[in-house]
Amino acid sequence: MYHHNFTYGAVLDASARAAWRIEDILPPGAKLDFNCDFMPEALARTDAAPGVDSNERRILNHIRGHEYLSIFGLVEEFILPFVLDHARPQLDGDDLRVRALLGFAGEEAKHIQLFRQFHALFTASFGTPCEMIGPAQAIAAEILRHDVLAVALLILHIEWMSQRHYLESIRDDAGVDPLFKSLLKHHWMEEAQHARLDTLMVEALAAGRNAESIARAVDEYLEMGAFLDGGLASQTRLNLDAFEAATGRALDPDHRATLQAQQHQALRWSYIGSGMTHPKFQASLAALGGAAQTHINQVAPAFY
Repeated sequence: MYHHNFTYGAVLDASARAAWRIEDILPPGAKLDFNCDFMPEALARTDAAPGVDSNERRILNHIRGHEYLSIFGLVEEFILPFVLDHARPQLDGDDLRVRALLGFAGEEAKHIQLFRQFHALFTASFGTPCEMIGPAQAIAAEILRHDVLAVALLILHIEWMSQRHYLESIRDDAGVDPLFKSLLKHHWMEEAQHARLDTLMVEALAAGRNAESIARAVDEYLEMGAFLDGGLASQTRLNLDAFEAATGRALDPDHRATLQAQQHQALRWSYIGSGMTHPKFQASLAALGGAAQTHINQVAPAFY
């Protein structure tokens, strides 16, 4: 049983109240403050980075901030077509459901555009290229080939993850650059509604499935998690390449390996562990029945 009070009508009302425009968030002349951190320490774990001084930690934090919004832009490139595909069969059905899903898709398209504009602003100001994993189309193709319930679970994980990051780590951190925090706040405002819609999507896609089918979907969710974890290891290497270029010093192999392991674990918590263990995601797993929740909780500690 699903225990929530989410409805398509309520989501539509909340989305209308939370609506914003990109030009209001990133107006002409907007500037990032590179004297501030971009990411809270709970996610970046750059203060704990071994063998780097305070100035280098801030540079690494800025690289993590660029990576964070770029990763969100990347995952939203597979969320958008998935939501549209889910909405298409509903077009002659519940009007509120269709409007809510199409609004969801429109907001994800807006977020992709926002994060591309942030990338351009960051790149122009930071002065050192920060490469990202990809291409996004190849990652989307790998994700979208899976069972639709498995993909919906991954998207639900991502939506609740973004809620947790903002509410637990970002909102009350006075040291984060105000513009960067504003981007995350406005992203959170709309993702709060997406998490509710995703919960309803998982519920609908799981309806009528037997225990074996649900177990297969959970296995595929974990398979996608392993695929993304491999991408996070690659992204950590790219982050350290940018770090070396920005600081002008090459890390010796042992130091780089230690820093790589520490930062990879930081990314694993940010993008996998924090979503997998979110109480609302856990509630949806429990509602699926069977061993879904137990299976995922056996895996979760690796991503703390």
